[in-house]
Amino acid sequence: MPPLRVRLTAALLAATLTASASAPPDDLLAQARAIAREHPRFWTDATIIRTGGSLLLIARGAPGAATLAGEVERARQAVNRVWKVAGAVILVPRSTQDAAVLAEPAGVRGMAALADVDHVIIEPEGFGRLSEVGRRVVLAHELTHVATGAATSGDMPMWLVEGFADYVGYLDSGLSPRVAAAELAEEVRSGVMPQELPGRDAFEAGSTRLAQVYEEAWLACRYIAERFGPERLVALYRAALDGDPDTAMARTLGVSTGDFTEGWRQYVRQLLVGPV
Repeated sequence: MPPLRVRLTAALLAATLTASASAPPDDLLAQARAIAREHPRFWTDATIIRTGGSLLLIARGAPGAATLAGEVERARQAVNRVWKVAGAVILVPRSTQDAAVLAEPAGVRGMAALADVDHVIIEPEGFGRLSEVGRRVVLAHELTHVATGAATSGDMPMWLVEGFADYVGYLDSGLSPRVAAAELAEEVRSGVMPQELPGRDAFEAGSTRLAQVYEEAWLACRYIAERFGPERLVALYRAALDGDPDTAMARTLGVSTGDFTEGWRQYVRQLLVGPV
């Protein structure tokens, strides 16, 4: 079934985003309605696209919107194979400045997209610079955050939150670890090995090693999936949502955090330095 497209004037936007009292509940429409009411000037003459389990709210003049619905649906299906996606609203503002307002208090500098509790915000300039594969990876990453409730994950280890999203994002991307983790590979080949799993502070915006930190987290989750199985990775994430991370690791993987860290370090060395 082709995606449903509706071009909206300001009046039609309000009418379309107001559910009929007799209509069944539509969570995505309710989310879009709330967002549109907060920033109505962003969405004058906007377009709504319904496709699969997603609702795209696209501002007039937003770049790169023509192919986005199909890309979002393919990314959603990829995430769904690992973790059920109930649905998501995708916001496509016209400019980086508008994206920054929508994302407050988070920032959008250096980002292509970011996830909130129940929606994804596209940063049009950063997203537009990505390749087709890059866009799919980013969309799957952010949709994974929405599916898993990452924005409300509390004290979960950031390496697991971000590494899991990258694990899902890179599945079937065709990118080898030495390409996808190029910055970390360069460090490891020069003899600089990660000593421990990255902590929450390492993921702060502006970090000089931010790329390497995300790559370390991704390879930690990739290591779990390869050594213990993808289902154990999902089980670890679910267990860590509800309890102590060290206990969750021991219960789901049968190893201590220290032993896991040493195995991950060896995996990183072999993957990024060993024979191709």
